[in-house]
Amino acid sequence: MPQSPKEAFQAEARALRLRLEDAGRRAKNASALEDLRLEFLGRRSGALSRLMAGLASLPAEDRPEAGRLVNALKADVEDALRKLEEGFRTVEKRPPAVDLTLPGLQRPAGCPHPVRVFLKQIEAIFVSLGFSVEEGPEVETDYYNFEALNFPLHHPARDDWDTLYLDGGLLLRTHTSPVQVRVMEKQKPPIRMINPGRVYRKETPDPTHLPMFYQVEGLLVDEGVTFAHLKGTLEYFLRRLFSEKLKIRFRPSFFPFTEPSAEVDIECLVCRGKDSACRVCAGTGWKEILGAGMVDPQVLKNVNIDPEKYSGWAFGMGIERMAMFAYQIPDMRPFYENDMRFIRQFRNK
Repeated sequence: MPQSPKEAFQAEARALRLRLEDAGRRAKNASALEDLRLEFLGRRSGALSRLMAGLASLPAEDRPEAGRLVNALKADVEDALRKLEEGFRTVEKRPPAVDLTLPGLQRPAGCPHPVRVFLKQIEAIFVSLGFSVEEGPEVETDYYNFEALNFPLHHPARDDWDTLYLDGGLLLRTHTSPVQVRVMEKQKPPIRMINPGRVYRKETPDPTHLPMFYQVEGLLVDEGVTFAHLKGTLEYFLRRLFSEKLKIRFRPSFFPFTEPSAEVDIECLVCRGKDSACRVCAGTGWKEILGAGMVDPQVLKNVNIDPEKYSGWAFGMGIERMAMFAYQIPDMRPFYENDMRFIRQFRNK
């Protein structure tokens, strides 16, 4: 059934009111508010002007009621526009979330950790000598950490007081030597490798000991390898790392996986032997820096390498302790205290 002129006029007014509500929700700034004002209140093309012009098409008896409807709608439009304008003004007067008068925040440039810097220097020296860099798991089995390396069952290192054991017969590796065993199982001589990484021991922290530290070990297995090759390689490495004039000494020692074995000392770079109260060298002027020796024939047998044909040497050292001497730091604990003032000292090393 077709609408009467009165019903059509009322329907147009309702549609206009709904359009006003929707437009008000979409208006986000003063510019949008002005467009909204022209859309509804513009003299020529405004929606209310067009609606007002439609009064002439209504019967005379319907015009008074339609006029009141238009006036009420106009009042609602003006009231809505006023509220929107007040809201925009409040937002404009609100202070910004950030004080733009303050100086900008600066993010300090990052820098590598000194232990990492020193590790890269060690790797670079051995890579230049033809060694590869190998890595392995930090959670190990008793076989790779002890048995394959010729540690007897009664050795103190296997005790709960020295090693961190986990469930399931696993443990946190106490040295990186298990990586050497894994490499020798998969690769036959010649083998030239170093294997850096984190190791874990039950240690009481002091200037030269930590329960977690970085270690790097090296291994060379080939035909005709002698202790002279080991001595010459380590002397070259240490003097290139520290100083050409560095004093070095080898002392006989014992390790289950090398025979003969030696401990290598360097002169104390912190006190140079002149401080009897030096906390690093205990006033001796020397500091043990690494252990080394010829690979025990039994270790080669454990990985199916013929000790009658091949021989080898190995060494191991703590990276933090080496970095202490290189940078003349008397205590290794600051390496892990997260003090950026300490770390940034080594940005250009």
